[in-house]
Amino acid sequence: MKGRILKCLRETDDYVSGQQLCQELKVSRTAVWKVMNQLKEEGYMIEAVKNRGYRLVRTPDLVTADELNSILKTSWAGKTVIYEEKLVSTNQTAKVLAEQGAGHGTLVVAERQTAGKGRRGREWHSPKGSGIWMSILLRPDIRPDKASMLTLVAAMAVYDAISSRIQGCSIKWPNDIIIDGRKVCGILTEMSSEPDHIHYVVIGIGINVNTEDFPEDIAGVAASMHTASGQYFKRSEMITDVLQTFEIYYDRFMETSDLSELMEEYNKRLINYGQRVYIEERGRKYDGIAEGIDREGCLLVRRDDGMVVQVISGEVSVRGVLGYV
Repeated sequence: MKGRILKCLRETDDYVSGQQLCQELKVSRTAVWKVMNQLKEEGYMIEAVKNRGYRLVRTPDLVTADELNSILKTSWAGKTVIYEEKLVSTNQTAKVLAEQGAGHGTLVVAERQTAGKGRRGREWHSPKGSGIWMSILLRPDIRPDKASMLTLVAAMAVYDAISSRIQGCSIKWPNDIIIDGRKVCGILTEMSSEPDHIHYVVIGIGINVNTEDFPEDIAGVAASMHTASGQYFKRSEMITDVLQTFEIYYDRFMETSDLSELMEEYNKRLINYGQRVYIEERGRKYDGIAEGIDREGCLLVRRDDGMVVQVISGEVSVRGVLGYV
């Protein structure tokens, strides 16, 4: 009910009468009054005027299920929101829910993670109240070998949400979001499947939104939207933008089960495009000029001998010859 009341308050610039809320939600005035007090305790500024009703004046920076449910306008992404103040890992929780039968588009969000995961088992710094730590559960009807491309689809959606707020944003292949040469977002995709069938895919997204400090070991390569711009951002609005855009890109991907419809747009966002990159792959080391991705999401690298190599994401390190990008 709290989320529905928040939605009603958000959808009008004027006052919403208590009687109107009672009729729409089929609850008592006392129940409405209790919810209003709960919202105020959570940091929502709500003005109450006799004979006029309630008006939402200001909202706090929260990523609760009630907050997200009141602003999400997606078709399927985030239609079910699972929120916890603290989780070990949103991906871990999403996988448990998937095994229990949770539906396509289920979103898991935490205020903080105690052991968030990055690529290659690295821990993802996930302090309370500063970033977006979320995972979305998908049940795509595609072959298992196609699932890794969803990571690039998610990267495009995150890029769009960040770049609409900050200039200088790029994608580092395959799925890191970069501002001024530093990483502000990582994406981790995990899958449960059989040889010819996907049970589920979980895409974990970690965005450093308002983070101000980083551990010493990553301080040189990590950044946040705040450290890059000096501004603070509403995380719930960021999540909404990511999910709405992800739905669009996901549907386009599913039409072909590859990136043929998204390849050109992805390459425009790619910081590696046209740049010399250094590849470490299964003991092999070589460099060349990155020529963007192909329809399968592989990075095409033209070596100095003229041969074009397909680099497949996974246990591969791709860096600029002189640094991270």
